Amino acid sequence: MTDKYNAPEIEKKWQQKWADDKLYEVKEDSKKPKWYALTMFPYTSGDLHIGHWYAMAPSDVFARFKRMQGYNVLHPMGFDAFGLPAENAAIKKGIHPYKWTMANIDNMRKQLKSMGAIYDWSREVITCDPEYYKWTQWFFLKLYEHDLAYRSKSPVNWCPQCQVVLANEQVENGLCWRCETPVIKRDLEQWLFRITKYADELMEHEGIDWTERVKIMQRNWVGKSYGTEISFGLDQPSVSEKEIKVFTTRPDTVFGVTFMVLAPEHPLVAKLTAPDKKVEVEAYIARTRRFTEIERLSTEKEKDGIFIGAYCINRLTGDKVPIWIADYVLGSYGTGAVMAVPAHDERDFAFAKKYKIPIKVVIASPEWKGEELKNAYIEDGTMVNSGQFSGLPNQEGIKAVTTYLEQKGWGKGTISYRMRDWLISRQRYWGTPIPIVYCEKCGTVPIPEKDLPVLLPEEAEFRPTGESPLKYNEKFINTKCPKCGGPAKRETDTLDGFLCSCWYFLRYCSPHYDKAAFDTETIKYWMPVDIYTGGAEHAVMHLLYARFFTKAIRDMGLIDFGEPFKKLFNQGTIILHHQKMSKSKGNVVNPDEYVKELGVDTVRAYMMFMGPWEQGGEWFDTGISGVSRWLNRVWNLVLEGYQSNTNNSETTRELERFTHQTIKRITNDTDRLRFNTMIAGLMEYTNYLNKVKENGSVTASDWKKSIETLIILLAPTAPHLAEELWQKTGHKYSIHNQSWPEWDEELAKEEEITLVVQVNGKLRDRISVPASTTEVEATRIAAGSTRVEPYLTGKEVVKTIYVDGKLVNIVVK
Repeated sequence: MTDKYNAPEIEKKWQQKWADDKLYEVKEDSKKPKWYALTMFPYTSGDLHIGHWYAMAPSDVFARFKRMQGYNVLHPMGFDAFGLPAENAAIKKGIHPYKWTMANIDNMRKQLKSMGAIYDWSREVITCDPEYYKWTQWFFLKLYEHDLAYRSKSPVNWCPQCQVVLANEQVENGLCWRCETPVIKRDLEQWLFRITKYADELMEHEGIDWTERVKIMQRNWVGKSYGTEISFGLDQPSVSEKEIKVFTTRPDTVFGVTFMVLAPEHPLVAKLTAPDKKVEVEAYIARTRRFTEIERLSTEKEKDGIFIGAYCINRLTGDKVPIWIADYVLGSYGTGAVMAVPAHDERDFAFAKKYKIPIKVVIASPEWKGEELKNAYIEDGTMVNSGQFSGLPNQEGIKAVTTYLEQKGWGKGTISYRMRDWLISRQRYWGTPIPIVYCEKCGTVPIPEKDLPVLLPEEAEFRPTGESPLKYNEKFINTKCPKCGGPAKRETDTLDGFLCSCWYFLRYCSPHYDKAAFDTETIKYWMPVDIYTGGAEHAVMHLLYARFFTKAIRDMGLIDFGEPFKKLFNQGTIILHHQKMSKSKGNVVNPDEYVKELGVDTVRAYMMFMGPWEQGGEWFDTGISGVSRWLNRVWNLVLEGYQSNTNNSETTRELERFTHQTIKRITNDTDRLRFNTMIAGLMEYTNYLNKVKENGSVTASDWKKSIETLIILLAPTAPHLAEELWQKTGHKYSIHNQSWPEWDEELAKEEEITLVVQVNGKLRDRISVPASTTEVEATRIAAGSTRVEPYLTGKEVVKTIYVDGKLVNIVVK
């Protein structure tokens, strides 16, 4: 009698065996082609939910598949361990972030190991470990050395709830990406990275296989615009600046400028505001700071502003142009100044009407006869009231005006970008300390490499206000200047956690190398990553930052490639009761419960069977039960024994053909990450073999080969079950060292038969069809024949006579 399939017991046994034997530890091997398969490492939140499994289990299946194809596969795992949740836990629960984080890591590591993945745990990285963040600090210093890191006072995104600065990419619809609190603006001294230097490169995705969705999101975020920079003159003795620069894509409208708008946060506002306007202007600025950028730009919000009592000069007309401030202009976009042309911009038109500012037409439609506009005219037309350019089609005028401005030194053709430099300062304790000190004598001084890492102090007092404990830690703050030896103060901001994840994929290649951030020889062997899997929500944060970082250190000569990930695949989302899973909604599926009851392999297989990986799907308990029954059928099919009753050559040929077709199908589906149809193919093969077994119509030898094929094809998906069945059928350990089967195209071909087609008993056609063609298919094919159709037109089909594999006779009247 066959033993019962006890999945939890079997899985525990093999996981221990693989760990003891270090089966999945990987070394560089020049004899094998490499394959670096990487899944985005998890944040140390405490528990792995089914969403983590959905990201990780299918990627493990693919890594196992490549390994069996003969590749030397690196499929590592680690933990993104710095960040705000740990610090919030410290405030709320009175537990140190390090203790909270490491306890979570222990739990998550245990859960990850229970998944049965081929992670090489000897390569684990933890970003809050000094062994790791020493080199994060080293990279900061390299960026500083190459003028890619700098400090500047500027308006920043501030989350009042988290008490932390956010990068632009971390503000979603005006809300903090973590807690969804409305974001406000504050002026602070901040550290930034010059990501804008790489704007053009970040727009391009040459030579990498990424989803079009992510490429579009990144291009839109960079936001490259071709236009003209125009200088408007300033003539105020009390102001050192002699011009205001604007960026516009419509230089053809410059003769229609009737007012200038500065962002309330523009540095010139304070200098230019007339004394009698200061109180009013400062009140307006204070009110503006309470609005998010999304709210300021909303089309539903009525536009308002204040005249600041100053003027600039339109150099092309000589006109004095009044300067206003308005909250719909943002300091973070363009130059923070907008030349307002109300006749040809809907927003400027509404503003001009409200404040009774003149509206001057400079682009005329063919129908315009000089009348007052009822709405802004924003289409193409002919330039009018534009001096020497009047009469030109406005599209020609764009180039002509730009050329004239360049000749006069009043402007130039240029490119503007939506993206701003990456703000990396965080007013938090739980992050990588910025390796900088401030000395009254020497100024800003980087910490020498020999003194890295700058360690986070263990003593940390977490206040309910959310302020960083580093601000009040005198032992940490007060130090000596590395340059002159005099007293100095440490930087108390820490680095954005996204810097840690900018390079973790490089560290996996030599995780314990202590002479540098990585061993260049291992980098040459493993990098770039061959396939990177994770959520598309990281498109304009992690994925953009990692590309910038890779290009920056390439230009420093540290690596010789500019793209970190050759292929990117974004998985979908598992939902429950038609909703995205959320702890707050109480609809999170805990995989541990299903693993305990049904086994790891069942959970792995079900997640891949529920729908296309890139789309996700709905979680159904009935669905996972069906997958469990299938794996139990596989267990019984393999182990119950086979009794050959006869040797039918036709059945043997059919078995051989179906086996090779299945190998082809499973290989192609897995290679294309179509895991749901891959599982369906394995189920069909299981059902087919069950029928062969019932008939006993092939030899024991042929049956054995087919069962071996089934177990090997199953191995990436259900690694524990496959290992157990491989052993129980008398094979050498381990199945995961077996080669992936190859199919023979000739053997996989469907056999064909010649189908005779008659109409009222008379031969009308002969058609070649696959031998497996059913009666319904044969009838449809016969009726659709071009030679048969004329004999059916206008006739009534009385009946169809079908002789299996030989003839279709259509009787008509």
